[in-house]
Amino acid sequence: MPDGPVTVSVLVPVLDEERYIRECAQRMLAQELDGELEVLFIDGGSRDRTREILAELAAADARVRVLDNPARRTPHALNIGLAAARGEFVARMDAHTFYPPRYLQDGIDRLRRGDVEWVAGAQLARGVDPGTRLVALAMSSRLGTGGASFRRESETEHDDDTGFTGVWRRETLDAHGGWDEEWVNDQDFELAARIRAAGGRIVCVPSMAAEYIPRGTLEGVARQYFRYGVFRVKTIRRHPQTMRRSHVLPPAVALTVAASALAPRPVRRLARVGSAAYATAVLVESARLRDEADRGQAARLPLVFGAMHLAYGAGFLWGCVRMGPPLAALAGLLRR
Repeated sequence: MPDGPVTVSVLVPVLDEERYIRECAQRMLAQELDGELEVLFIDGGSRDRTREILAELAAADARVRVLDNPARRTPHALNIGLAAARGEFVARMDAHTFYPPRYLQDGIDRLRRGDVEWVAGAQLARGVDPGTRLVALAMSSRLGTGGASFRRESETEHDDDTGFTGVWRRETLDAHGGWDEEWVNDQDFELAARIRAAGGRIVCVPSMAAEYIPRGTLEGVARQYFRYGVFRVKTIRRHPQTMRRSHVLPPAVALTVAASALAPRPVRRLARVGSAAYATAVLVESARLRDEADRGQAARLPLVFGAMHLAYGAGFLWGCVRMGPPLAALAGLLRR
């Protein structure tokens, strides 16, 4: 552990991250910071070499601590890290993300200026191989980011309804009880809803933009977005004011595509018109992006968009079946 007072504790949930963990850890430890930091890696029982690499890092640098997460879930890991953190400030960082060298310092400086509770940067997808580059290209598009402004680069600071990872005062997280462990996905969005409901501001700072490595297969993207859809319903049911119009679009597309094959004939005809309009939008956007991809990648872009939108939409609909539709949120959306 650091000998003096800790300025910031970095919480890093990990599970089977051997491919990127060493480089990510080195970047975290190389942060330009006026003060001391500690980096807490909370491991969910990795079966690859992640734990071995972390043990090497801890032996070489007293600022590294490795904790166990028996539940193997992200919110549990974050709360375990929060309980063990010694810093005045707390940051969440992801093991497959590359943060700028002054990420922590810029976040702390902004918090010290006052009037905000959560400081983060844009979440920018970065590919490192053909699969992840293809998904990152799709996520560089408005069709890939939807209404999430924190997924787009910005030249000016702006308020947001949530943040990608980020930095907080320790007292802020304690006051809100940390992360809700019922949210195995979407836990940051749920925490953000509580902070904003209490009057707190969340800001996105341009200099804190971070590059993360997305899933690299269609199956992986579809599974991820399906979970996003399910847990977004859970979050919206608890926090109806967080629903955006963009949340309605993927389930509407999924219903339209399903109806184009399964609905009675009159409805099926209308649904096919809607499905054709969606397919046209995807093809037009894929064509616009083709200059940034090789020919093989460009041909697969519509599949990536389809995996994202249809899986999220199906997850949202399944969430409505399991938990009930977010009627209060939908009513509020209609009144806006």
